[in-house]
Amino acid sequence: MADQLIVFATLLITLFLFIWGKWRYDIVAILALISVSLTGIVPIGDAFAGFGHPAVITVAAVLIISRSIFNSGLAEIASKWFEKLGKNVFLQVLVLTGAVTLLSGFMNNIGALALLLPVALQIARKSGNPPSLLLMPLAFGSLLGGLMTMIGTPPNIIVAMYRAEAVGAPFSMFDYTPVGAGVAIAGVAFIALIGWRLLPHRKGKISSEDLFHIEDYITEVRLLPDSPLIDNRIRGMKFPAGVDVNIIGIVRNNRKLVARSVYEKLRKGDKLIVEADSESLKAFIDWGKLKLVGSKTIDREKLGSDEIAVMEAVVMETSPMIKNTAIDLNLRNRFGINLLAISRKGERIIEQLGKIRFAPGDVLLLNGPVDTIHQILRELQCLPLAERNLRIGTERRVIKAGSIFGTAILLSAVGLVPVQLSFVMAAVLMVLVKLISIRELYESIDWPIIILLGAMIPVGQALEISGGAETLASQLLLISGQMPPVATLALLLIATMFLSDIINNAAAAVLMSPIAVNLAYALGASVDPFLMCVALGASCAFLTPIGHQSNTLVMGPGGYHFGDYWKLGLPLEIVILIVGIPLIVIFWPLGV
Repeated sequence: MADQLIVFATLLITLFLFIWGKWRYDIVAILALISVSLTGIVPIGDAFAGFGHPAVITVAAVLIISRSIFNSGLAEIASKWFEKLGKNVFLQVLVLTGAVTLLSGFMNNIGALALLLPVALQIARKSGNPPSLLLMPLAFGSLLGGLMTMIGTPPNIIVAMYRAEAVGAPFSMFDYTPVGAGVAIAGVAFIALIGWRLLPHRKGKISSEDLFHIEDYITEVRLLPDSPLIDNRIRGMKFPAGVDVNIIGIVRNNRKLVARSVYEKLRKGDKLIVEADSESLKAFIDWGKLKLVGSKTIDREKLGSDEIAVMEAVVMETSPMIKNTAIDLNLRNRFGINLLAISRKGERIIEQLGKIRFAPGDVLLLNGPVDTIHQILRELQCLPLAERNLRIGTERRVIKAGSIFGTAILLSAVGLVPVQLSFVMAAVLMVLVKLISIRELYESIDWPIIILLGAMIPVGQALEISGGAETLASQLLLISGQMPPVATLALLLIATMFLSDIINNAAAAVLMSPIAVNLAYALGASVDPFLMCVALGASCAFLTPIGHQSNTLVMGPGGYHFGDYWKLGLPLEIVILIVGIPLIVIFWPLGV
C-alpha cells in the first residue's frame, strides 16, 4: 500500500508539472524516474532500462527516417501537385488534410506537417483564403494519420510493446490499420465537410507582407562626414538611453553588406539599414549625425538579394530559443541573422524586439545569408515557412528514400526483422546514401521525447509493480458500474483523450497502457481492444494547442487563440468516439 501511495503521489506531482509547463517535460520525467528509483519501487539496476526499450529505439529511428524523407525533396514535389487546387476551401481542406493524413501514417507527425505547412500557406496566399481555415485541419490530419500504422506515432509503438509484455507478442505494423484508417477517414471527412466551417475567419495574416508591415519600421540613413559612428563597428556599438535601434546592414557603393556588416568599420557616406520606431529613429539620427535617405521607409526588397534571404519561420516546441530573447541568443553575432519582426497568435508584437522572450508557435521574420539560413533554422529548431526551390536530382533522392523506407516496412510487416531493427537499418542506409548527414541525424532526433520515453517507461512499470494500475482499473470499473464492457472501453478512450490533451501523448500512452491491461484482466476480456483504445485516445489531442506539437506549430501562422481548438476538436473527438469504439469491437473482439 505504501508503494502505491508513493507512485500515486509521484504521478500526481508529475501530471501537475506537465500541465504547469514551467519545467520541460523531459526534466519532469527524469524527476519522476528518480523518485520511483530512490524509493525502491523500481530497482536501481533497472532505473535506466527504459532507454534501451525497443519503443525508444524505434521512435528515434522513425525520426531519422522522417528527416531523410524530408531531405529527399518530397516537399518540393508535393507543392507542385497542390498548385491546381483553386480557391475552393472544401477542396483545399480535403486534399491537404487527406495528404498529410496519409503521409503521417508512415512518418513522424511533425515531419509530415513540416512538409505541407509551407504548401498550405502558399495555397492560402494565392487563393486569398484565410490560413486559419487550412492550418488547424492540417495539424489535426497529421494526428489522425498517425493512427494508421505502428510507426505513425510514438503512442502506437509504446502500446505495441506493452502488448508484447502482456501476451508475448507486440502489435505488428498494420494491426492498427483497420481501426486507425477507419477513424482517419471519418475524421478527414468530418473536417472537410463540416469542421473547417467551425473555425474563425482570420483574414489578412497570410503573408509576411500582410502580417509584418516592416516598411513602417525599417529605414535607410546615411552617415554624415562628422558622424561619430565613422570608423566604428556595429558589433559592440553602445547606444545612449532612448536609442533602441537594430542596425540590419550596411549599403556601400550600392552593395548590401548584411551577413558580415557587424565586423565592417563604418565609412563616410555609408548607408545603414535600420529598424526602429519613430522616436528611437529620431534620437538615433540626432545622436549619430545621420540623414534620412529619401522617404522615411524602405521596401522589403531592400532586405534581400542574391546573397541575402528574407524568411518567415515558426519556433518549434523544442527550440532552444524558447524563453530566451534575441539579445540572450546573440542572433546576429553567433548566427549572422537579423530578427526583423515577431508575430504571436497572428498579431505582430510591437515591442522592443531584443527584449521579447520567444514562445512556441511564434512566427519570426528573419534575414540572413541564403546559403546558410536553412541550416541556421534547423539548429535553432524553427520551421521555415518560405517557398523553396526545386533541387537538382530531387526525383532520384525521393526514389532512394522511398525504396529504403518501403523495404524496412516490408521486412517488419512480414515478420522477418523486428521493427526496431529494420528501422535502425533503414536509418543507417539513409546516412550511407547521403540522404541525411551525421550532424542532421543527431539533430533530427527529438531528444526531449527520447528522454521522456526512457524515463516514463520505468515509471509506468512502477505503476504496475506497486499494484497501482490494478487499483485504478478497479476504480474505472466502479464508475462504469453494471454497464457492458463496451461502455468501459468508451470510458477508457475518453479518459485517455482527456489526458493526452494536457500532457505529452507518449506519456499518456505510458500511463494508460498498464491500466488498460488491468481493466481487461478484471473483466476477463482480451487486452487487445483495451490497448487499442489507449493507442487511439493518446493520439487524439484536439482540444488544446499544448496537447501536441502539431497544434502548437500552426497556432502562430493560423492566428489561432487557445479557445479556437475545442471548436473543431470537441466535435472531432465525439466523431472519433462514435466511429472508433464499434471499429475496435469489430476488429478486436472483447472475448468475454
